[in-house]
Amino acid sequence: MRLLHTMLRVGNLDESLQFYCNVLGMTLLRRKDYPGGEFTLAFVGYGDEADHTVLELTYNWGKEQYDLGDAYGHIAIGVDDIYATCNAIRDQGGQIVREPGPMKHGSTVIAFVQDPDGYKVELIQLSSRGSSQSESSEPQLAGR
Repeated sequence: MRLLHTMLRVGNLDESLQFYCNVLGMTLLRRKDYPGGEFTLAFVGYGDEADHTVLELTYNWGKEQYDLGDAYGHIAIGVDDIYATCNAIRDQGGQIVREPGPMKHGSTVIAFVQDPDGYKVELIQLSSRGSSQSESSEPQLAGR
């Protein structure tokens, strides 16, 4: 078994694709409209679906906003240089909601960005981690 994808419902597919592809550097792997169901699926990621876990962006036609609820946490992406990555995201118009720095009660260097729908994306400095496990949990922007 392996994890295939995570699905996010988005209110504006073009804005979401711009964020994930242009700001975060993912590739649009496939996109398909489903007129009978009035929705579009777009899959984005950093590699082919055969070998990588990807994001499924689901746009339900005519639905522009979702209540994210309080159960959702975040997506995590490992980066080689968190400071340069945050600067590049900022230069592309991305919103940094937690500047890079050590996480509260730990040493892992993290930052958070927010996508157009309000979903949080955690950036984790890869070179500062001792293992492939993240120390992070749900972002508490005031404390982390």
